[in-house]
Amino acid sequence: MAGTFEIFTDKKGEYRFRLKSSNGQTVLSSEGYSSKSGATNGIKSVQNNCGDDARYTRTTTKSGGFGFSLTAKNKQVIGTSQTYKSASGRDNGIAAVARAANGAKIVDLTSK
Repeated sequence: MAGTFEIFTDKKGEYRFRLKSSNGQTVLSSEGYSSKSGATNGIKSVQNNCGDDARYTRTTTKSGGFGFSLTAKNKQVIGTSQTYKSASGRDNGIAAVARAANGAKIVDLTSK
């Protein structure tokens, strides 16, 4: 089920996006962009790459948590996950990104 991309500005004034699943949980967060168009291009890259399992880098934290990042074909990180308590939780998060990104609406919170 499609989710929602939210474009917003952070405390430094950089543009970022987050992908929320249909239940409102944030499943992917971007790095900062200097322009809104950069964030919009990042969203397109998520949509183009989220269906390819090879684009996900699975990680484990020093404290035993689990996470992932989604990368583009050029190996640039597009977005990162929260930290999960288990590998299966992380894998469910990856599946949630793939479900939520395709057909997701984009909400621009910078213009409010």
